[in-house]
Amino acid sequence: MDDCVALARRLGERVGNDLQIPVFLYARAATRTERVLLPEVRKGEFEGMRERALEPDYGPKRVHPTAGASAIGARPFLVAFNVYLDTQEIAVAKEIAKQIRTSSGGLPGVQASGFIVDGLAQVSMNLLDIDITSPAVVFNAIKARAEKQGVGVQYSEIVGLIPERGLIGAAESLLRLSNAGDHILETKIRAALPAAVPSAGPSLDGWIDELAGGAPTPGGGSAAALAGTLAAALVAMVARLTVGRKAYAAVDAQTREILAEAEELRGALRRLVDEDAAAYEGVSRAYKIPKDEAGRAQAIDDALLAAARPPADVVRRGRRLLALAQTIEQIGNQNAVSDARVAGMLARTAIDGATENVNANLAGMSDQARAKYSGIG
Repeated sequence: MDDCVALARRLGERVGNDLQIPVFLYARAATRTERVLLPEVRKGEFEGMRERALEPDYGPKRVHPTAGASAIGARPFLVAFNVYLDTQEIAVAKEIAKQIRTSSGGLPGVQASGFIVDGLAQVSMNLLDIDITSPAVVFNAIKARAEKQGVGVQYSEIVGLIPERGLIGAAESLLRLSNAGDHILETKIRAALPAAVPSAGPSLDGWIDELAGGAPTPGGGSAAALAGTLAAALVAMVARLTVGRKAYAAVDAQTREILAEAEELRGALRRLVDEDAAAYEGVSRAYKIPKDEAGRAQAIDDALLAAARPPADVVRRGRRLLALAQTIEQIGNQNAVSDARVAGMLARTAIDGATENVNANLAGMSDQARAKYSGIG
């Protein structure tokens, strides 16, 4: 929250100074106690503010002629929560809303109003901090007040998203459970995933952003390995579109073997995407050794040789993959010929790109005899 407050104030300062829009800080970022609640900040709306001088935290003392004013703050996750009553009497919803909202002396962190929605009276709420007043507490409060008026509750709804703990807390309240969160199967699975899948990394978009960044890794070697991974995935796809089809019964056994090998290559090449980047980071570390330190040249050669191994592996696997792509193009589902051809193109790219990386690493070694007889080139 401290970070969010700092960000809100920095943004407020920029909006006020650069855009010349009055900015009022609210909630946890507020600098004045009367501006903690957003409704207090918004009093008068644009029309009312236009007629008077303002006292914003940042920016001019008059509303912007077209952009008005802005409220920028930091607050706990807000949950929009509605409860539908088994009545069409809006007065019942309005009275309950008045009893439970903070501004009328009700529950803390609750904004509430009454409406008619889809023919039913609705208590519409914003829960400003579910760790102070949870949905379960609010629901029970509304239910108890409605029953006093002879009205039941039909159902409730969440608009948008809610933190998981908000629903777990409701379960604990209703079922009188203790430590329900410790018994959620999916939570245990998620907690175990990083250990079970150490290679889990950024999303594809995130990885592409890293590739486009200013760091040397991931680089061309990783990109070549990724091209091979995509080629293997396409070979597997064409194989799956072929196996089990009557028209291709004669090549079913061969296609299944191609599928199994393509999947093995896909996993290996995907690991090489990360291994190539990790290997080159060793080169970067070696180059940072002070130039007058004994053994620096050998350390660099060792690192360059190690960095040449992953792309050399990509070349070897890429060649086998190219053969599989060419075979599945000939025998596989003819509706997917173009996919098989793209797989071949990507395999060639993986081979060519990885070869370039192998040569670049070996060429950088000071001991060219060692590079030549390393068995990698």
